[in-house]
Amino acid sequence: MSRALYPLLFEPILKDYIWGGRNLERLGRKLPADGVIAESWEIAGHEDGTTRVVNGRYTGKLLTELHQELGLDLIGRRSAWAQERGKFPLLIKLLDANRPLSVQVHPQDTYALTHEGNELGKTEMWAILHADPGAEIILGLTGPISREDFRVAINTNTLKPCLHKINIKAGDHVCVPAGSLHAIMGGLLIAEIQQNSNTTYRVYDWGRVGADGKPRPLHVDKALDVINFSQIAPTLCPPEQLSDENGIRRSLLCRTDYFVTERVEMAEGAVFRGSCTGETLEIWGAIEGTVEINDVVLSAVRFGLLPAALGDFAVTAVSPATLLRSYVA
Repeated sequence: MSRALYPLLFEPILKDYIWGGRNLERLGRKLPADGVIAESWEIAGHEDGTTRVVNGRYTGKLLTELHQELGLDLIGRRSAWAQERGKFPLLIKLLDANRPLSVQVHPQDTYALTHEGNELGKTEMWAILHADPGAEIILGLTGPISREDFRVAINTNTLKPCLHKINIKAGDHVCVPAGSLHAIMGGLLIAEIQQNSNTTYRVYDWGRVGADGKPRPLHVDKALDVINFSQIAPTLCPPEQLSDENGIRRSLLCRTDYFVTERVEMAEGAVFRGSCTGETLEIWGAIEGTVEINDVVLSAVRFGLLPAALGDFAVTAVSPATLLRSYVA
């Protein structure tokens, strides 16, 4: 290979939305002395925030700069569609939902392209790292409702009975296709894998106000355009075991049109061997324990990016470890 590629680590970017808290300190993030932090963008190449490499020869480079330099060698041939739009395909976050997020929906690619410039749609998945007792999410609707009646429910503040709630605990995962009406409620720490988008259409915000003392804007018309009204009382999908051998258990969590996420559980000393052949990048996140990917140490909770043209790699469990492994389908 002409380039000496290696697993990349990044300096997170912190976001101080009103629903955050101080709980990301528990995941190893150094927070400002005051205020709340809602999100830590772990691997990001978006106009609203792009992370910077902190290891190896590319130290100091922004992910957007590295993508411009490496192109498909970084993101892979399966992401040629993203390359044509000048987009890094995925965005990785940690969320401190100390208070409930708004009830919201994200658009599909075609709608985002038409209405939000060159923005991608937003299909996402959540891996629940911590949940307070009784924690819930909202996903989908409790029953059939027309677009017109849903608008009336928003305008008359009678939306709550329409919102389908699911109890949630640590270790659960939630697949959230674009078009899903949803809300992350309070008391949750979450790792989020998503398309590289920051477009959210709010339909309800619990009557609260923002830092300026005014209600945060809603986006009802756009939301009604993209909500999947046939998503009624969905349930959580259990993990699908893929393999269990040599001290490594792999389970499929979510398979979408844009990414696949697995959970990989490793006994101490176990070695996972793989190869980035140019088809897709891989993103590995240690959520418990410590591993080495080639000679790069990855300890919980942290994510590393394996460039698509990296070639062979080995993930070695320094201690018992649980990881999230994501790649483009």
